[in-house]
Amino acid sequence: MQLEALHSYLNDLLEVSRFRDYCPNGLQVEGRAEVRRVLCGVSASQALVDLACREAYDAVLVHHGYFWKGEDGRITGIRRRRLAALLGHDVSLLAYHLPLDAHELLGNNAQLGRLMGWRPCGRFADQELGWVGEPAQVESAAQVARSVAARLGREPLLVGEGSRPVRKVAWCSGGAQGYFEQAIAAGADLYLSGEISEQTVHLARESGVPYIAAGHHATERYGPRALAHHLQAELGVEAAFVDLDNPV
Repeated sequence: MQLEALHSYLNDLLEVSRFRDYCPNGLQVEGRAEVRRVLCGVSASQALVDLACREAYDAVLVHHGYFWKGEDGRITGIRRRRLAALLGHDVSLLAYHLPLDAHELLGNNAQLGRLMGWRPCGRFADQELGWVGEPAQVESAAQVARSVAARLGREPLLVGEGSRPVRKVAWCSGGAQGYFEQAIAAGADLYLSGEISEQTVHLARESGVPYIAAGHHATERYGPRALAHHLQAELGVEAAFVDLDNPV
């Protein structure tokens, strides 16, 4: 498949033009024109880039790419080494941030809700990034936290009242703790995101709505994985997802 065609397909599939984002979505580093093998991951770390180069992949496709707003744009140090590896091996880098959080089927939040067995019933927050749903059965916040641990394979942090019954849950993957108040306004009995801030604890205690911090990386593995499966099934491109451990 031609790189240009793959790029165009992904931009249309993930509706890139709808989003105001903190980085450029789509093709960030141009490599060889033909793409036969794609390596998908959460972040374009040196380890992922080196794996793609070593295993002769034509493109790397991630959720967290490069060129974030506010960063120093000079090509030195870590940035130089990553780009040198990609350019030196003629490997492309494609990255989709908010579009891959929000997609109704392949997105991080859609896939996280599916993994947890939550039936979506609404969206909230900026650009409708947050999701609201109903669990298969009413459980306490502490029971939900245990289910999260079992399904995500890591222990989450629960703050607030663990005994509160959860009939409606809100979630937004990654660093979306800032949407907590909007989740409360949407009627959630529990809010889950990846990260937690100091003020999140006070909001959970004072509002009575528990908060689960389940890990930034841990909550954003499922969109890239679903996208890899989609590319292989729909386009016939050899695509693999690799989960490089990240405790955050």
